[in-house]
Amino acid sequence: MTKAELVSEIADKAGLNRAKAKEALDAFIASVSTSLKEGREVRLVGFGSFVPVTRAAGVARNPKTGERVRRPASQSCRFRVGEALKTTLNS
Repeated sequence: MTKAELVSEIADKAGLNRAKAKEALDAFIASVSTSLKEGREVRLVGFGSFVPVTRAAGVARNPKTGERVRRPASQSCRFRVGEALKTTLNS
């Protein structure tokens, strides 16, 4: 599902026009991104949790040449599935 398709689904299910649905989705994405950047977990009960993860710097290997390269530290995010979503997916 693309962002445009998601906006259409939100608009249909919430009874909003597409512009308002896009604003709502953009606000959600911005809020989650800001919280993760600040190192805070975002929990949506029944759906899941977005968890910030810090990956330490290290040494990686170029698979093509075998050369060792330094990999800088970076921030990322993991998603943990909630029980209700897991049940929905497996039923």
